[in-house]
Amino acid sequence: MEEVKLGFIGTGGMAGAHMNNLKNFDDVKFVAMCDISEDRAKQRAEEFGGNAYSDYQQMYDSEELDAVYICTPPFAHGQQEIMACQEGIAMFIEKPIACELDTAIIVNDHVEKSGVITSVGYHWRYGGNAQHAKAELEKETQILGALGYWMGGMPGVPWWRVRAQSGGQHVEQTTHIFDLARFVLGDAKLVHGVASSGSMTDIPNYDVDDISMVNIEFESGAVANIVSCCAMESWGRVYLEVFCRGVVATIGGSNTIRRKDQEEELGSSGGQDRDRVFIDAVKMGDSSGILSPYSDALKTLHVMLAASTSFQTGKAVDL
Repeated sequence: MEEVKLGFIGTGGMAGAHMNNLKNFDDVKFVAMCDISEDRAKQRAEEFGGNAYSDYQQMYDSEELDAVYICTPPFAHGQQEIMACQEGIAMFIEKPIACELDTAIIVNDHVEKSGVITSVGYHWRYGGNAQHAKAELEKETQILGALGYWMGGMPGVPWWRVRAQSGGQHVEQTTHIFDLARFVLGDAKLVHGVASSGSMTDIPNYDVDDISMVNIEFESGAVANIVSCCAMESWGRVYLEVFCRGVVATIGGSNTIRRKDQEEELGSSGGQDRDRVFIDAVKMGDSSGILSPYSDALKTLHVMLAASTSFQTGKAVDL
């Protein structure tokens, strides 16, 4: 395959970031742009190329696609992925892959049956800082645990503040920290979380948590605590700290690894371009370079939705 014919479902800001990167690839052709806003789809088509659609089924029926970027909000995932599987079209899917576990399990069944190549947009995995930290920590005898944070203000898109549409901050935004913890510490086996609200009552249609704290026990024996907060103003904390005996690696923020009195910058050099990795996988029919296929992203979603259950029941959830 010399040229990968691309379609987009969802053409908003996140999709635009991919488009602006992909336009620099000489082996990519923009074939179709689909959005519930027909005007936005037309604008993207005029800017990058391809035909504009407001119905993804019509797009699938009308175009010959090698791959599709699905950049829709969490609540909208599901049928467009299933149809891509049925058409044999590779998928790059923005995180999180759903806000309900049943939806993601059904999609994953279709992915496995169809064998289509998938990649989920957990870009932190591709950064040189995360990969360097992971490699250095693997030299240690034992990873003890981690502290993670996504604390800041509330995004402005209306669906984000509605739990049924976003899943809450820990599902939609802090998902990067949960996934990074899994990338470094391995698979989780037990999840317990608590959450608090009440300071954001002046915001219309707001029913997500102001702050939450999630404890995770991993199969390796390591433990983690991950905090989400969207009630901050002009202040933020977004990173993961990983601890071994005498060692702490900070991924995001300072991007450093400290051993006793020595501190080394992890930097971001040596990272990979997630779009380039995906396009190469589609061209070669080889997904081995993809760091977050759908089946793995499903494990991250399982952790976050287990936390949602724990918020409601007050009990730990055994994965």
